[in-house]
Amino acid sequence: MKKGLIRYTGRKLLFTFLLLFCSFQLKAHTLNGIVTDEQSGGIPGAVVTLLGENTTVVTNGLGEFILTEVHLGDSISIEFNGYERSVVLLDDEDYFRTDYQFMLFEKTTSLKEVVVTAKTTSLSQTANIDLTLQPVRSTQELLTLVPGLFIAQHAGGGKAEQLFLRGFDIDHGTDVALSLDGMPVNMVSHAHGQGYADMHFIMPEVIEKIDFGKGPYNPSKGNFATAGYVDFQTKDKLDRNSIALEYGMFNHKKLTSTLKILDRKNQHAYFAADYMLTDGYFDSPQDFNRINLFAKYSGIVSPNFKMNVSASMFQSSWNASGQIPDRAVNSGQITRFGSIDDTEGGQTSRVNLQLGLVNKLAGNAVLKSDFFVTGYDFNLYSNFTFFLEDSINGDQIRQSENRKIYGGKSEWKKFFLYQNDNKFTISAGAGFRYDDINNIGLASTTHRKIVRNQLQLGNVDETNLFGYVNGELSAGKFVFNLGLRADNFNFYYENLLDTAYKPRSLSQSVVLPKLSIIHNTSDQLQLFLKSGVGYHSNDTRVVLASMDNLNRKVLPLAYGTDLGFTYKPVKTLLFNAALWYLFSEQEFVYVGDAGIVEPSGQSQRMGFDFGATFQPLPWLFLYSNLNYAHARLVGEPEGENFIPLAPKWTSNGKVQVNLENGIFASIAYRYMGDRAAIEDNSVIAKGYFVNDFTIGLQRKSFVITGIINNIFNVQWKETQFLTESRLKDELQPVEEIHFTPGTPFAARVQIKFMF
Repeated sequence: MKKGLIRYTGRKLLFTFLLLFCSFQLKAHTLNGIVTDEQSGGIPGAVVTLLGENTTVVTNGLGEFILTEVHLGDSISIEFNGYERSVVLLDDEDYFRTDYQFMLFEKTTSLKEVVVTAKTTSLSQTANIDLTLQPVRSTQELLTLVPGLFIAQHAGGGKAEQLFLRGFDIDHGTDVALSLDGMPVNMVSHAHGQGYADMHFIMPEVIEKIDFGKGPYNPSKGNFATAGYVDFQTKDKLDRNSIALEYGMFNHKKLTSTLKILDRKNQHAYFAADYMLTDGYFDSPQDFNRINLFAKYSGIVSPNFKMNVSASMFQSSWNASGQIPDRAVNSGQITRFGSIDDTEGGQTSRVNLQLGLVNKLAGNAVLKSDFFVTGYDFNLYSNFTFFLEDSINGDQIRQSENRKIYGGKSEWKKFFLYQNDNKFTISAGAGFRYDDINNIGLASTTHRKIVRNQLQLGNVDETNLFGYVNGELSAGKFVFNLGLRADNFNFYYENLLDTAYKPRSLSQSVVLPKLSIIHNTSDQLQLFLKSGVGYHSNDTRVVLASMDNLNRKVLPLAYGTDLGFTYKPVKTLLFNAALWYLFSEQEFVYVGDAGIVEPSGQSQRMGFDFGATFQPLPWLFLYSNLNYAHARLVGEPEGENFIPLAPKWTSNGKVQVNLENGIFASIAYRYMGDRAAIEDNSVIAKGYFVNDFTIGLQRKSFVITGIINNIFNVQWKETQFLTESRLKDELQPVEEIHFTPGTPFAARVQIKFMF
């Protein structure tokens, strides 16, 4: 063949290829898409624009849209109030397949973006604004973002916080359910207390969003979700790498780092770690140290399938000064920050592996699954009564356990659209949780070194199987929500101190109906009525020790109702209020010297919550809430029916400034009123009012932050208990308030570098 012919043929083939390529590029397609939120729920009313052509469509009630005359290489813009604007380059054929899913992410940096009627989570949105504007620097601060939820620490910083919500002294988690990415935090049948929820394995630097609700109204929430629930969601990706150094009074030191490992279009992975040391503000150094490690991978495997995998590790140890009696301080025997037994403290660790899957199915359906495995160890040394039981060696006890937890949940959700854009959503979920608890025990000890007597020792197996169904009908201005949940528990306990092998077991179930009605009166006002039944389980050991006592409830129920509103008269002002009532079939009493939880009688609580959020200027954010609870035991004489330590009046708030030049500052307060310490109200646990202050400067590559806790150096009691105890030189025991002092004036500074 001649060379000229070869060149001609080559040019012809190249021309043909270019012609075919251009014709493919110019070929018009039809784009069938669905705009969803991060949970793959359709977003109605989103605006989709074909850039360059000014063609605009609006998604229907299921989040669906259709754009015609779209070409490969075009770009679309997707916008919806309260979400980040998304611009997508259509550079792949996959976009033109049926029902391609376009995901929007919530944008919560301004009160103007909070939507009243589109969602029922306006309060969660305002909490996430707070989280975004000034990221929190401790796990404790995460919990305080929930309106009305108060915390208290009384064992050196390593023990789970004591929680208060809606008239409940929740101890460490008996009546509020906490979770992270679908994994429960609360520990059933724990060595120290039922529902024990140690949040210290959660790093605030990796938290993206907070979702919470008060009352037993959400069908997807089961055990412990009586007063409420709080869900934390971790970030799928990091915006930037960072390293932060923190130093403060009382030998406080902390090093935190976050690092991107993978950062592609649809795949992200990162690693985070922190290490903390502090002596605390007590006379005896706490020697507190804690290490946290966290890694996560997030990937959109296909247009309709998303996967998250995360692993975390936490370990801490500490010394504690414990709860001290008023008389020891008043007599000058010790200072407010002294101790009777400074060998209290403990060690604990937790390792987690989590898998999350979200699959968009055909026919407007979504399947979401979460699975987890946890390994956990716990040792706690306490001395509540000093020398009451043993006048020579003292009353120190050790509570310990090691456990493995296996669990998972899958939820199927389907959306239906009918006339006038009304929508019906049905969801059904099922799951399990199995706790394998070994060597759970209680022992008498001296100075942590000597075990004098093994009081309890055993193995617990506890299994929870559950399922629920929920239907939500959006019809005009009304939203009707009807749900039903069923839980089955199997309790098993083997007492290792028995001379013969004779384990005991019991199985019991509960059925929990839920009903909510929401009326979106206008774009500014939403009214709601909620009712439902929830429960908290009893400790396996308590259940099986009292099997013959029909008055002891295995799964005591809680019946609740809320009537309230959310009102946004202008874009920069939001009010919320609720009247509520909760009846509980059984209270819990923690018996410190015995190290057990004892069930007692029925109770009822009623009250109101009120909150206001105001952003008069883009750089000024004000927030406050006021909560009242009337808590009483049922069946007891009037005047002798107070619930000890149940909070009556609580309030917290903040004034926050974020200037355009990078300067930010906030002053926050928290208030807890006086409350009864005993059923007849003859002894009062004193309230407190404390302020914290933050100021800082943010630049592109660094942030400097100064934090002052208790800026006015108020002397306050963080935790209080009416306890009978005896000091070393006392002939007779004394019953009075024992307390842990609250933080004095404490300053620290953080320098964070971003790259």
